[in-house]
Amino acid sequence: MRQIHTSRGVTCPPSVRDLAYLALSGAGFQASEIPPKQWFDEKTAALRGLSFERSGFQVCIANGNEALKRQTAKLIERMYSARGLFPYGMHASIDARDVTVVALHGGEAVATATIRVDHGSGLLADTLYNKEIDHVRSTGGRVCEITQLAIDPEHGSHEALAGVMQAVYVITQATKRVTDIFAEVNPRHAGFHQRVFGFRRVGMEKICPRVNAPAVLLHLPLTEFEERVARHERLMHMNGDRVHRLLPDPVQSRQLIKAMAG
Repeated sequence: MRQIHTSRGVTCPPSVRDLAYLALSGAGFQASEIPPKQWFDEKTAALRGLSFERSGFQVCIANGNEALKRQTAKLIERMYSARGLFPYGMHASIDARDVTVVALHGGEAVATATIRVDHGSGLLADTLYNKEIDHVRSTGGRVCEITQLAIDPEHGSHEALAGVMQAVYVITQATKRVTDIFAEVNPRHAGFHQRVFGFRRVGMEKICPRVNAPAVLLHLPLTEFEERVARHERLMHMNGDRVHRLLPDPVQSRQLIKAMAG
């Protein structure tokens, strides 16, 4: 089967193009509506072909690939257990429609995160921060969360995380079903996500029952993420390597989204 190649080595199998048809051409849903389960099932299936290279890491979707799913589960359990936390993957109820992103180095999973879109059954973060998330919903926001985030410090790096976050950006841009991104993180890590990606801290610090550790809620409106990426592109043109290298690559992201649209 023919594959689509971009000028920076990005490869997208033809199945990814179906996503644009499902999400952008005549899906027929109002912003305030929640599409039926079948719509999400088909959309998640279409994403499985998403794959690109960034800074030496191969970033792809683990859904539908049992070997990758096992690798990501082991990575999550190992990283959380090493910090004395309950293994996140054993305590969280993961919906089959959630999208798991993984960054590979030498064929091994070194970073992962899962994107959960609010299908009508809520987010994991609603357990502690329902009031804060409902405030966004009440103004017409379509919310998702980044959960099960793990990075292997021996083989991964912030560059691996940057690849994972670029996949998050591409997915939210391509589906057009998300306006706001939330993430529960350890307070020690909140500052990094705020500085690099533009998250804002909302709500008070609480104990997350899934890992039995402190957590804070971070919020990033997609419009602000888009503006940050746009500024990044302008600074790349003006200042070269002086801009923050961890933001989504705007050129590569557009190529991926265009490839999805066929």
